[in-house]
Amino acid sequence: MDTSLTGKFAAILFTYSPTAEERSAARRGVKDYLASTLPVFFDAVPDNGKQSLLNTFSPSNSVENLALKLGYISHALDYDDYHATFRGHPSTVILSSLFALSHALGRYKAEDFLDAYIIGVEAAGRLGRAIGSRHYGMGLHSTATLGPLAATAACCRWLNLSREQTQIALGLAATQSSGLRAQFGSATKPLHSGFAARSAVNSVQLAMANFPGQESGVLESFLSVFGYHAEQPQQLLADWATPWRIIQPGLEFKRYPTCGGTHSAAEAAFVLRQRCFELGVSDPYTAIKRIEVSFPPGADTAPNICHPVDGVQARFSLEYVIADALVNGSLALEHYTAMPVNPSLSSLAARVERCPDFSAPADELDPDRRFHRITLFLDDGQQISHCVTRQETAATYTDVDEKLAVSLALLPPSVAEQFSATLTLDSDKQLQQLASLLCS
Repeated sequence: MDTSLTGKFAAILFTYSPTAEERSAARRGVKDYLASTLPVFFDAVPDNGKQSLLNTFSPSNSVENLALKLGYISHALDYDDYHATFRGHPSTVILSSLFALSHALGRYKAEDFLDAYIIGVEAAGRLGRAIGSRHYGMGLHSTATLGPLAATAACCRWLNLSREQTQIALGLAATQSSGLRAQFGSATKPLHSGFAARSAVNSVQLAMANFPGQESGVLESFLSVFGYHAEQPQQLLADWATPWRIIQPGLEFKRYPTCGGTHSAAEAAFVLRQRCFELGVSDPYTAIKRIEVSFPPGADTAPNICHPVDGVQARFSLEYVIADALVNGSLALEHYTAMPVNPSLSSLAARVERCPDFSAPADELDPDRRFHRITLFLDDGQQISHCVTRQETAATYTDVDEKLAVSLALLPPSVAEQFSATLTLDSDKQLQQLASLLCS
């Protein structure tokens, strides 16, 4: 028996079985995945990377390119779920890999599929804790670096690989991990997810074909190299599934099609918009002279684009999101696609000043304590302010069914009806139908 960390991790993937509670959470995750995927999948909203990707890496008769396609498209809107301890987007990588392999291999056991997804989310949360606090802060994109390992773990469980094959697959996934946050605000960010899903599929395929690789020591090396002296390897195995990571802290489902690092700022702006109405302010463009947004040091690391030129960049702009929320009281999907930004919103966004609050703990040390405090300076001399914390935002319920219904409404009725017939995912037939719709 291999007692290395890699060996123990491979073994634990097959040790625990989820219950109906976890499977219910997984079904909700699948719905959110579809809500985030379908608008770009069916070209209901513009995207500037999809066609180039498909022209270069045709998914026809290629399971790895199919995983790449699904990984890219499901993250293209940056509307997909987030996991706090993973500090990234697990489902886009895990489900894209699982759907591609399910379709290619003709495996349609719905309960086993959901269990593999749950295992993947568990692995994602564990990897996020084990890698420590410096990984993301050093400029790495966790969805791209940790995602291949989490998705490989799910696929190994799904395909019931041997322990030795699982260890080799995990090592192959680890050695392919890459992805820089510097690409945020471009089509390369969702490409990270596609590459991660493809890496997972490649790793599993090679392991199944008995490709030789190191069975031990690779995960240990991965954590050491990419942990930057903050890694906690013991977190990879400690208290596995007690509770399951898909339950606690759980998947966070986005209510807005923008970077999660902008959401509490948007919600603070929504409150201030209402206060402006109560004060008789009807035109924010003329009434607001200046806007300050404060946050813990480093909390604007992801939303770091101050002057976006299109909606893709605007997803990562605190300034633009705040302006949109103040003017419109919502963050509409059509404002955050590959189309140019609204000039009027950009003019208001230019009045936003970032003011880090150095009395707060650094975001890298405790991202759960993140907040955004927005202060409006009005032309009549009044100042109004409101603060919303990340914990408040995360605790607010997201209606995934409604989110999916909005996405389905963008599709031709006959297509929407086909997807609607698969949504409970409570039978093998439904899994087969859904995989066919996504992969054919």
